[in-house]
Amino acid sequence: MKKTHTLLGKLLDSLGYLCAILMILMLFNVFYDVVMRYLFNNISIAMQELEWHLFSAMFMFGIGYTLKEDGHVRVDIFYDNLSRKTQAMINILGVLITVFPFSLLIIYFGAAFVEDAYQLGEKSPDPGGLSYFWIIKSVIPLSFVFVIIAGIYRLIGEVSVLLGSLVEAK
Repeated sequence: MKKTHTLLGKLLDSLGYLCAILMILMLFNVFYDVVMRYLFNNISIAMQELEWHLFSAMFMFGIGYTLKEDGHVRVDIFYDNLSRKTQAMINILGVLITVFPFSLLIIYFGAAFVEDAYQLGEKSPDPGGLSYFWIIKSVIPLSFVFVIIAGIYRLIGEVSVLLGSLVEAK
């Protein structure tokens, strides 16, 4: 159980690094876009759309990493005053009742969304825009695969708290 927890943690940490790289790429993209627009009066629709795509991917992949790091929003006014084992039970129920079902729904409907975009050859309606919208749309179901992985990571950590084993829940 500890090896699985460690492996999933490393995978999700890699996802966090991916988000950081996407942020840096977005920063360079915005910088390039602003310089080209205001210094050279050259506007690129594709570069503007790429900004949105980089932001979307960073945000969507960040959901799983945030869950792994326990950085999501919660009503801490009650939660902080509970025992660690009670917190673990709440976290287990939260993952089982909300994270897994919600993620599975998004994966199911998101995959159909991606398939439709692929079959239709969906692309930007703007001249000079990006093609292959199915690529960015595939980030939606893929990001929730990572949310499920983060949920499993959290479950292992919280169950280990209940069992008093060596794996620590973050």
